[in-house]
Amino acid sequence: MNWADFDAHFDRFTSSVFRLETLQDYTAPGEAYRIEAFLRGQPRPERSVRTSPWLARIAVSTATQGKRWGRVRVVEEPLTDYTRYEFAGYVESQAAGEEIRIVRRAASRALSVLRQDFWLFDAETVDACALLMDYAADGTWLGGELVTDLARLQRFRAERDLALAYSVPLNEYLAREARKAA
Repeated sequence: MNWADFDAHFDRFTSSVFRLETLQDYTAPGEAYRIEAFLRGQPRPERSVRTSPWLARIAVSTATQGKRWGRVRVVEEPLTDYTRYEFAGYVESQAAGEEIRIVRRAASRALSVLRQDFWLFDAETVDACALLMDYAADGTWLGGELVTDLARLQRFRAERDLALAYSVPLNEYLAREARKAA
């Protein structure tokens, strides 16, 4: 699946989209210098509904169309530099209307099954589908696979529910981390 086909799913869903992220590091073109700057304490470039088409998409679809965006990020501690950088972006996504939750893999042995990244669209409807995310060992996105098979979709729903059951809201996780660092 190419990027255009992948991206089109975000304009077609009708009620909800859910993302499960399981890797500790992702590699995106042009992102390395931004991560390095972040780690040096430099401010991130502005990323808001005004400057980011992705965030504008989230904001418009949640505020005017009643769609739900959700995500659970599986983390292993100590956090990687990439994960800490990613959390700053999550704050921006959350401000646009995405519900972001964090789950520590060590919270339960049951979470060991959460190893496949995916997007789940309209999960509770007859039009449900998933996009499996395929990554290289270094976290570079290789593409996706569209899944409409009911048995596989049920597995993704179960993984979503498991991740949600053990997760906490982003702000709660960040507050806990801040208290530990103080």
